[in-house]
Amino acid sequence: MTEPIATGQTILVVGGGISGMTAALEAAECGHEVVLVERGPTLGGRTSRLYRYFPKMCHPTCGLEINLRRLKGNPRVRVITMAEVVRVSGRRGAYEVALKMRPRYVNERCTACGDCAQAVATEVPDPHNYGLGKVKAAYLPSAMAYPQRYVIDPSIVGTPEADAAKAACKAGAIDLEMQEETVELSVGAVVWATGWKPYDAARIQPYGYGRFPNVITSVEFERLADPAGPTGGRLLRPSDGKEAKNVAFIQCAGSRDENHLRHCSRICCMASLKQTQYVREAFGDDARSTVYYIDIRAIDRFEDFYQMVQNDQTVAFVKSKVAAIAQNDETGNPVLHGVDTEGYHRYETEHDLVVLAVGMEPEALGVDLPDDVVVDSSGFIEGSGDGGLMGAGAAASPLDVNRSVQSATGAALRAIQVVRRNATVEA
Repeated sequence: MTEPIATGQTILVVGGGISGMTAALEAAECGHEVVLVERGPTLGGRTSRLYRYFPKMCHPTCGLEINLRRLKGNPRVRVITMAEVVRVSGRRGAYEVALKMRPRYVNERCTACGDCAQAVATEVPDPHNYGLGKVKAAYLPSAMAYPQRYVIDPSIVGTPEADAAKAACKAGAIDLEMQEETVELSVGAVVWATGWKPYDAARIQPYGYGRFPNVITSVEFERLADPAGPTGGRLLRPSDGKEAKNVAFIQCAGSRDENHLRHCSRICCMASLKQTQYVREAFGDDARSTVYYIDIRAIDRFEDFYQMVQNDQTVAFVKSKVAAIAQNDETGNPVLHGVDTEGYHRYETEHDLVVLAVGMEPEALGVDLPDDVVVDSSGFIEGSGDGGLMGAGAAASPLDVNRSVQSATGAALRAIQVVRRNATVEA
C-alpha cells in the first residue's frame, strides 16, 4: 500500500465524464487541489461516445477538447484512471478514501505510436463502441483518449502476445509486472460524478433485445452513426450488414414503467429526435423514421428542434406504447405490434431496424456507497447529511450534457465551501 496523498483541503471528484471533468476544473481554477478519479482507462465518459449533441447537432469533440486542454494546463488537478473508490470513512473536511487501482500495463512513457497493437493479433470487444466491434488486445481507448496512452487487455498478459507487444515498444512503456494496488487519500470533500448507465434492455422481454439482432439500443445506434464507430458511420443492420433505411424509434423503453424504471430519463425523446436526422442524412428522401411515443418531452430551447423534426417528411410519429416485437424470420425485420391511441387501431408494422430509447440508471446503483450518502427512490445521489459528500451531473439526476455541466459547477462550489469552512475552523 502506498503512502497517503492529498490533504483535508483537497477535493476528490469520483468519475471522469463531462460532469467530473467540469467539477474538477471549476474547483481547481478557484485555487483548490483536486484529485479526479476515473474507473476506466480514459476521461470523457458517455459524452465521448456520442456522435452529436442536440439541438445544434455539433460534435462532442469540441467541448471535450476544451476541457482536456484546461486539464493539461492545470497542475492543481491530479488525474488517476483505472481506479475505483472502495472505502470512504471520516466526516466533512476529514475523509479517508481508499482507491483500488487496476494495472494498465502501460506506463507514462507511452507515445501512442501503436506499435504494440501491430504486434498483437488477439481481438477483444471494444468497450468504447459498447461491444459492437472489436479492437486489438493492445489498444488506445479512443482517438481523444486522455491520458493518450495504450492499454494492454489482461486477457493476454502472461502470453507470448504480451511479450511481443512489449518487444515492439521502442519507448519501453509496457510494464507487464504491474499489479493491482491500493492508494489512500485524505480529502476534505467528495463529489460523486459517477454518471449513468443505460437500462438493461434485455429485461424488457416483449421487445426481444438480445434475441432479435436488429433490435438495438439508442446508445448503440449513436455509435453506428459515428464515422469513428464500428461501421464507419454507415447505418447497417447487425444481422446482415444491410442498410437500415426504415428505422423505428421506441420511446420510454424501460422508463416511466413500474416494472422497470419509474422515473422519466429526460434525454430520451431528444436523443431519438436527433437520431432521426442521422437516418435522413444517411439516405436523404429514401429515409423512413417512425417514432413510437407516449408523449414527447421537449422543453425550452428543444421545442424548436422538435418542431423541425415534425416538419421532416421522412419522419412519422405514432402515439403508442409498443406492446411487443416479433421477427420476420425470412427478412430479419422486426415486426412491431401495438395500438395507435390516436386512431385506436391495431398495427403490425415491419422495420429494418428498431432502436430502443433506453432509460438512464445511476452508474453508482449497486455500488457500496458510504452509509451517510442519501439516494432517492431511483438510486440517484442526493448527498450526505453533513454536506461533505455530494452528487453531480447524471449521478444526481437524469440530465443532458448541458444541465450536467451546470449541476457539476454547483457541486464544485459546494465542495469549495466545505473545504474553506474546514480551513477556517482549523485556523
